Order: sequence, then C-alpha cells, then structure tokens
Amino acid sequence: MERRAAVAIGVLLACCPCASALNPSLDINQYAHKAWTVREGFFKGAITALAQTPDGYLWLGTGYGLFRFDGVRSVPLQPPVSEHFATIRALRTARDGTLWIGADDGLASLRDGKLTRYPELAGSRVYTLFEDRQGTIWTGTNVGGFPPKLCAVRGGSVRCDGQGVGFGARVRPYV
Repeated sequence: MERRAAVAIGVLLACCPCASALNPSLDINQYAHKAWTVREGFFKGAITALAQTPDGYLWLGTGYGLFRFDGVRSVPLQPPVSEHFATIRALRTARDGTLWIGADDGLASLRDGKLTRYPELAGSRVYTLFEDRQGTIWTGTNVGGFPPKLCAVRGGSVRCDGQGVGFGARVRPYV
C-alpha cells in the first residue's frame, strides 16, 4: 500500500509543470537585498516589540519610541511631548485594527491616528498584551510596583486583578 502511494505521488510530481521560486525572466543581479542601518537614517537602539497593522505597516517599539516602517523608511510616531513613550515592551494589533502599545510608563492605543492613554495604568510597566475572542485586551503589568497585576481593557475601561495573588515578579509572555 505504501509503495503504491509513493508511486502515485511520484507520477503526479513528474506530470506537474515546473515551479520556479524566482522570476526566470530576471537576472540574479536584479534581485536586491537591503539592510537598514542607523547610517541610512534608520532609528537607533534595539527593537523590543513588533506588530503589523491591517494597512500593511510594521510598527516597531524601541527604547526611543514607536516607529512606523513601510518597507523603505521608518517614521517615528510624533505624539505631543507630553505623550512620548518610555521603552516600549509590547505591541498588539487587535482585530478591529487598533494598535495597542505597552510601555514602561503605561498603556496606550492608536486608532485612526488618535493616540489614547489609559490613566489607570499610568506609571506601570506593561510587559504583554493579548486579545481574547470577545475583543478584550489583557495586559500583564506591575501597576504601582509589586505585586504585578493582570488587567483587562474593554470599551475604554480598565479592570485589574491580582491584588495579593502571587504572579511572581511580573506577568510576562513566554513562548
């Protein structure tokens, strides 16, 4: 039975038209590889979080703020001075297209060019972001220091749990 299946698969593969990974009409030197560095105007510092929004942009979280990358150049998000971020720890694109931003100084969301901060989490480190099936955004944070808390954001309101619960040093993703 196994031999028959192997022969059948071999015949099917032999009859298939040729498949090319590259466009055969182009020379190999027409394919380009681009590395983006600080010298070419790319931002400095390490990327600490990454997400893609439905419009195709990549969003890069760093210790120097949030950058939007279109495949050619990176553009820093220019919020008002009072809205600048500390190191960004987590990014999550929700199903509705909202970009959620977890940073060393709290939680924010970006939708249709409007940046919204959540004062309930101001001054807290947001280490992780997750969206459940109902559209609730869950954050792992250390609101006001130790102990860390698990917070849910839905419809603009924030609810945190974990007072006295032993989550450890912080709520953080491990994959």
